[in-house]
Amino acid sequence: MRHLTIVRHAKSSWDSPDLSDFERPLNERGRRDAARMAMWTRRAIGVPDRIVTSPALRAITTARVFADAMGIAHDHLLIQARIYEASLSTLLRLLRGFDDETPHIMLFGHNPGLSELAGALAHCPFDGLPTCAVVHLELPDKRWEDVAEGGGELLRYQFPKELRDA
Repeated sequence: MRHLTIVRHAKSSWDSPDLSDFERPLNERGRRDAARMAMWTRRAIGVPDRIVTSPALRAITTARVFADAMGIAHDHLLIQARIYEASLSTLLRLLRGFDDETPHIMLFGHNPGLSELAGALAHCPFDGLPTCAVVHLELPDKRWEDVAEGGGELLRYQFPKELRDA
């Protein structure tokens, strides 16, 4: 049994048009939402064995907020360049390459790839993940290399607006 927690980066800022998409930081709401969602994730899902993140500033900043909430040192984050602008097939190849000694991976990245990944692995009640949404899946596979589309089960789905409105 494998567990995959998918986290879309928090809300980013568009205040500096001279920055590239890759360099965009989180805005104030994004920083608040990331902290709120990190605490919810720690309580509801637990601490992952490994955090893997896109190197884009908004994704890695979100991952660091979650790492802080979970007591994981920033130097233990695995940065994977291929997550940035990744297709479903790229994300599946990434998952299939993980070490089997790591049963729970938390993956930080971007849409549309992450939404497509969640929907391909399990029946999910959404088309597109909102910013800082968290999806926790249980995969029936004993090895990461065997992860295939379908067959997974959605255990948890949460997004910031739902927590703000509660």
